Amino acid sequence: MDTDVLIIGGSFAGLSAAMQLVRGRRKVVVLDAKRPRNRFAKASHGVFCLDGKTPEEIRSTALSQLQAYSSFQVVEDTADSVDVHEEGFAVAAQGGTTLRAKRLILATGITDQLPDIPGVKERWGRSVIHCPYCHGYELSDRPLGVLATSELSFHQAAMIPDWGATTLFTQGHLNPQGEVLDHLLARGVILEEAPITQLEGDGDSLSEVVLADGRKLPLEGLYVSPKAELTSPFIDQLGLELEESFTGRIVKVDGFKETSVKGVFAAGDLSNPMQSGTFAIASGTMAGVGAHRSLIFNQ
Repeated sequence: MDTDVLIIGGSFAGLSAAMQLVRGRRKVVVLDAKRPRNRFAKASHGVFCLDGKTPEEIRSTALSQLQAYSSFQVVEDTADSVDVHEEGFAVAAQGGTTLRAKRLILATGITDQLPDIPGVKERWGRSVIHCPYCHGYELSDRPLGVLATSELSFHQAAMIPDWGATTLFTQGHLNPQGEVLDHLLARGVILEEAPITQLEGDGDSLSEVVLADGRKLPLEGLYVSPKAELTSPFIDQLGLELEESFTGRIVKVDGFKETSVKGVFAAGDLSNPMQSGTFAIASGTMAGVGAHRSLIFNQ
């Protein structure tokens, strides 16, 4: 199967890139394994005109609109490997299909490595969250906590009091100092050094946390900044250059989202230091425009 642009990943970033390209009258194939990072969330909030829609609703709407364009195709399969050849790229999928394209957009997202605390995984994206703009409003005016996973958690803890009374759980080893501590205290943040050992509550709701010393504290929302891992095999296969950001390593891109390998673009959380549905959409839009420009000007 030959196309102008192959997009690996069919969530917010990948489909946004596809929209720019089909409107540019280019042939586009989206190869999607249907395992987006946002699949754990009940709703996507803060997305312009789509506030409160589920990720699947947004994806379905985007697909229905894209399928009105004759140059669009989606293939539901998992990409296995990518090869570079003179005319572009060849991607082998698990189902046996090989897709060839002049340009490649990676929108595979990242994988969250959550703290190994009982009850965290079951509530991820519901009452255990990472972004106050995405999910914080729904947990307003409740007892809230921030689980310290790095010094970035201090910044997060300073923000959360705008949504509710906040406790920073230092886990006994990540303790703010100096001006950072003064700012947290001025914001009304309570510090708790005893580590959280378990989360409790009905279903995916959170009602309290159990501490290492046996105490139980009421808590209805816990913010966690998980360690994000770049698990896409294509980063190594293509030899893409990475860079450090305040949220971890990301794929290095230029202003049009092109990577260190000519003709390969990266969109969404894979290349965004700040990550949300809105940022993914914007990133995908730019990647689509960038790929289209590169086809026109052979850049």
